[in-house]
Amino acid sequence: MTEILSALDLLPAPAVLVDERLRISGANEAARLLLPSISASSSLLDQAAVEDGDKLRNLVILCLDSPRSAAGLDLKLGSAAAERKWRNLQAKPVPGFQGFFVVTILDIHAAKTTQIETRHWEERWNAALVGSDLGVWDHDIRRGIYFYSGKWKEIRGLQRDSDVEADYETWIGAVHPDDRDRVRSYIEKQAAGDLSVTSCEYRERRADGEYVWIECRGACFETFSDGTAARIIGTDLDITARKEAEGQIERLKQRFELALEATRIGVFEADIADQTVQFDDTLLEIFGLPPGSNIMGGDDWLHIIHPDDHVAATQRIDDGTASGTDFSNDFRIIRPSDGALRHIRARAARFVDGNGRQKIIGANWDVTDDISVRDELERAKVLAETRNTELETIRTRLEFNALHDDLTGLPNRRYLDETLARRSGTAGLAILHIDLDRFKQINDTLGHRAGDFMLGHTSAVLRSTAGPDDFVARIGGDEFVIVSPFEGNLCRLQAMATRIIDQLRAPVHVDKTPCRVGASVGIAFDARSDCDATQLLQNADMALYRAKSNGKNRYEFFTIELQDQIVVKKRVSDEILASLERGEFIPYFQPQFDARSLDLAGLETLARWAHPLEGILPPASFLAIAEELDVVSAIDAMVMEKALDHMKALGASAPKISFNISVRRLSDPELMTKLDRLPIPPEKISFELLETIFLDESEGDLAANIEALRSRGFGLEIDDFGSGHASVIGLLKVKPHTLKVDRALIKPIVENREQRQLVEAIIGIGHSLGMKVTAEGVETSAHIDLLRDMNCDLLQGFALAKPMSYTDLRGFIARQDWRR
Repeated sequence: MTEILSALDLLPAPAVLVDERLRISGANEAARLLLPSISASSSLLDQAAVEDGDKLRNLVILCLDSPRSAAGLDLKLGSAAAERKWRNLQAKPVPGFQGFFVVTILDIHAAKTTQIETRHWEERWNAALVGSDLGVWDHDIRRGIYFYSGKWKEIRGLQRDSDVEADYETWIGAVHPDDRDRVRSYIEKQAAGDLSVTSCEYRERRADGEYVWIECRGACFETFSDGTAARIIGTDLDITARKEAEGQIERLKQRFELALEATRIGVFEADIADQTVQFDDTLLEIFGLPPGSNIMGGDDWLHIIHPDDHVAATQRIDDGTASGTDFSNDFRIIRPSDGALRHIRARAARFVDGNGRQKIIGANWDVTDDISVRDELERAKVLAETRNTELETIRTRLEFNALHDDLTGLPNRRYLDETLARRSGTAGLAILHIDLDRFKQINDTLGHRAGDFMLGHTSAVLRSTAGPDDFVARIGGDEFVIVSPFEGNLCRLQAMATRIIDQLRAPVHVDKTPCRVGASVGIAFDARSDCDATQLLQNADMALYRAKSNGKNRYEFFTIELQDQIVVKKRVSDEILASLERGEFIPYFQPQFDARSLDLAGLETLARWAHPLEGILPPASFLAIAEELDVVSAIDAMVMEKALDHMKALGASAPKISFNISVRRLSDPELMTKLDRLPIPPEKISFELLETIFLDESEGDLAANIEALRSRGFGLEIDDFGSGHASVIGLLKVKPHTLKVDRALIKPIVENREQRQLVEAIIGIGHSLGMKVTAEGVETSAHIDLLRDMNCDLLQGFALAKPMSYTDLRGFIARQDWRR
C-alpha cells in the first residue's frame, strides 16, 4: 500500500486512492491543492452533491467492467455547494490490490462552463429562430456548403424539407425586375468582403408565382486571403404585410392631406414639456403668420387672439391641457397679414408619442363664413317670428291653392284624389264626370276671356245643382266631377245630369255675344259600403267617353258591356299599333273597266288589315280606331308603298291606280316632297278625294297641294259624289279629272226611273265639265247595260270584280275572268 501511495506522489495530475466504497486512502499533493478538504479518513462522496453520489459509484462499477480502460465522469466537486467546481474524474483499478482504485481529478471548470454557456446560447438562438419569422441562410463559400432554414423556404412558398439549388442566376431571376439592380449591388458589396451588417428590401417571386416582399440582413463572417467573402450569413424576413400596411398608410396619408387641403383645415402639434408648438402651412395661412415660422413657443401666437376673446380662449387651452381630455375652442383673431377679423374653431386631443412625450394635436379652421350665415339665419329667424301671423295666413292660402282651382275656386284633381281615398270603403258613391262640348271652339274664336267666363259659369251651375253632401271639383281644362253619396236612387242621378245638360246648353252672353256650350256626362255608381272610389272614377270616365261618342250633349251610365267594349277597343288599338310596326296593312285592288269595251281601265287601292289571328280584315274593323289613334296617314302611306311596288313589278301592263287620300295627309306641307320620290310616273297614279270633306272650303296647304298634284300630272277623282254637299262651284275650283258616283245612287237605277234620270244628269254635268265619270256599286248585268247607255265612262262593282289581293289580281288579269 505504501508503494501505491508513493506512486501517487509521482503523478503530475491530482489523484486519490479510494476503495470500492469511495473512502479515500491517500491523495497526492496536487489533489490536496485542488481539493483542500480531502483527507485519508474522508470519502470522495463528501466532495459531491448528494444527488451525484450514484454517478460516483457507477464510475467505480464501470471501471471494474472495463479494467483495461479508465472510466470517466464530469462532475462538480467541493466540500460545499458554493465551492464545487467542474472536475473530470478518471478511475482505474490498482493491479494486485483488489478493491482499490486510483482516481485522477482534472480541473475542467473553465472549459465546461464555456461549453455549457455555448450550448445554452445555441438553444436560446435556435428557440428564437424557430419562434420568429426569420429565415436563416448560410453561404459557406470556402467549403461549398449552402444552408437554408425551413422558414427561409416557407417564405418562398416551398416545403420546409425541399431541396434548394444554390444557383445565383436562378435566384436573381426570381427577383422582381424593378429590384434586380439594387439587389445585385447589395450582393456585390457582401461578396467583396464587407464585414458590416447590411440590409436590403426587395420582391421575390414565390413558387406559386406571386411576389413576396423580403427584408434581407446579412454580413460577411469569413474572408479569403484576397479579402473577398468566404462565408456570408444572414436572415430573411417576410415583410409583405408590412409593405401593404405602409402602402395603405401612405394612401391614407395622401387622402388625409387632400382632405385637409380641400377643407382648408390647419393642423398643429404642441409639445407640453418643451412648451413649443408646430403649425402646418395651412394654419399659418389661416392665422396670417409669416411663412416658414412653423415652430414657435407655445405662447408666441396668442397675441393675434381678439382682446375680447383672449382670456376665455387661453383659459380653455390651459384647462384642456391640464385635464388631459379632448377639448374645443372658439375665438376670433385679428389676422396680422391683413388686419382682417376672422372666426376660428379648434378641436384638440392629448396623446403620447413614440418617445413617450406628452403632446397635444389639434385642428383649426376658419368659420367666418359659417358665422356670417348663422348670424344671417338668426336675423332671419327673428324676422320670421315677427311675421308669424302673416306666414300662417300665407301657409293657409297656399294649402287652399294647392287643393283648389285658381279660376273657379273649386277643388282640384289633387283634392279629388284625397277625397276619393277617404271615401273608399266607407259608403255607397256615385260619380258624375262632366266634359264641356264646343268649349275649344269658344276659346279659339272668342278668346280665353270668354273661355274663362264659361268655366266660371259651369262651376256655378254645378254648385247650384249639387246637393249639400256632394263634392264638386274641376279636374282639367273643361272637365268636372261631382262625387255624391248613393243609396240606390238612380232617378236622382238622372235628374241631376239632365239639369246640368239643360242649364249648360242655354245661351250665355259674353260681352253681348251669345255663347253656347253643351255637356256630356258619364255616370258610375256603387251602392256597396266597400266600393272602390278610384275605380268608380275610371268607370265614370268610360261612360263619359260613350256619351261623347254617341253624339254629345247627353249622359250615359257605366255598364259592364261598356267596359267590355272599351277593353276590346284597347286591345284593337294595341294590335293596330303593333301591326304598323310589323307592316301588316296591305293593299287590295278593285278593278275598274271601260263601260264600252269592258277592258281593264284602272285599279282602286283599298286598305286591308292582315291580322295575324283573324285573317284579312276590311277598313270597317279598324278605321274608326285608327282615326282616334291618328295613324290613318301612316296606314295609307304603308298601303301606297306596297301597292306601288306591286305596280312596278307589273311593268308596262300595269293599269292606272288610284288611292284614297285623307284630309290630314292632303294638308301635309311635305306631301309633294314625298310624292316626288314615288317609283312610277305620276300619270299612272290618281288620288280619290272625299266629296264630303272640303270641296267648298279648300284653302291653305290643302288647296296648294291639290293644285300641285294637278300640275305634276297626278289624276284627281271625287269619291262618293252625290253623298255629300259639294256644289258645282266646288267642282270648278278643284277641277277633278274624274267623278265617282256614289253606290247609293247607282244601286236603285235598275228599278227607279227618277234615280236613273238623276245619275244620267250627273254624268252629263261631269262630261260638260270635261270630266270622266265612274259608277261605283255595279252589281248586275242590268247595271252594266243601263250605264253603258247613259254614256258612263268607267264601271266598278261586284258584277265585274270584287276587291282582291295582288296575287289574285295577277291571275284575274291573265284569265280575264270578268269577260265570262
